[in-house]
Amino acid sequence: MKLKDIGTIVTGNTPSKKNNEYYESNDILFVKPSDIEENYITSIEKSEEYISEKAREKARILPEGAVLVTCIGTIGKVGILKQEATCNQQINAIIPNDKVISKYLAYLIQSRQKILQLKANAPVVPIINKTDFSEIEINICDIEQQKQIVRHLDLLKSIIDKRKVQIDELQNIVKSQFVEMFGSVELNDKNFEEQEISSIADISSSKRIYANEYQENGVPFYRSKEIIELGHNKKPSIELFISAKRFEEIKERYGIPKRGDILITAVGTIGETWIVDTDNPFYYKDGNVLQIRLNTNISQIYFKYVLDILISIFKSKNVSGSAYAALTIEKFKKMKIILPPIGLQNQFAEIVKQIDKQKFEIENSLKEMQELYESLMEKYFG
Repeated sequence: MKLKDIGTIVTGNTPSKKNNEYYESNDILFVKPSDIEENYITSIEKSEEYISEKAREKARILPEGAVLVTCIGTIGKVGILKQEATCNQQINAIIPNDKVISKYLAYLIQSRQKILQLKANAPVVPIINKTDFSEIEINICDIEQQKQIVRHLDLLKSIIDKRKVQIDELQNIVKSQFVEMFGSVELNDKNFEEQEISSIADISSSKRIYANEYQENGVPFYRSKEIIELGHNKKPSIELFISAKRFEEIKERYGIPKRGDILITAVGTIGETWIVDTDNPFYYKDGNVLQIRLNTNISQIYFKYVLDILISIFKSKNVSGSAYAALTIEKFKKMKIILPPIGLQNQFAEIVKQIDKQKFEIENSLKEMQELYESLMEKYFG
């Protein structure tokens, strides 16, 4: 069976922008890819743009329950119309027939996202046309089974969403505690001692490792990607290694990161941090990552939290187009940090530790639910 066998497929269009009357009132939803979320089946009840009743005959009107799929640019985002609407030409819509229910179809399409992306192989802008979209092979079960599958997946998604909200709430508690205890980092409105980072920490980067020195195994070599994963308590997807001999040379001549040092990404995704929590050997990429070793009596947890705020301020002041300026060692050294009494820092650190324990439990539960969801998606649609 193919997609075209379970419904009518419609490619959207855009009523002429030259006719102002078509856009003079918010009568009919005009859905574009930006109205549909990634990695989530969007219930579409509103849109950024609308058309008027005068444009109805120029648009391709879709009924409530139509399943919308982005097929130009970002491929495979899925939404379900909760009311009559139309969409632009970047979206293919499926109006389901009596063989399938909308939510089941949306889950099915979501499970085929990688197939859609492979078919959209244009060199510049990814695109999957209506014909190719219509010909995608699918298997469906009877309506009662579809309803049961949707109930299972909806329940899991609601638990996953709840866990994410709980994590956000815990993070907000930490933020409010920080502001209550220390005020504004930028304004220093509680008049704490203030120093440049260079006066409280040694800042460095690694020695250059060239591409011809990479090995298939040996001592792990971390780039920004792996530092980000480690900072989020994830197992790093190690892809590069250096020889044990080269590592020992570097260790002997220049030194290596040790437990308690802080590594921070400095190019691309700036400001992701990892407090080194291992004695296992590893090395990291120069320029992309900075190494911080505190040389004074300051709480690591407090410092890391303030660092996140300082990086946010840095990014807001150093954006160029869609990219951030690189965080160089010199720029980093000159950043100023407020230094409350160590007792207050430690008090904050204890609060963070307690909240992190709760977060860890919820994150584990979230991971389990996500893995169960993915396994069920594979079972039902694989």
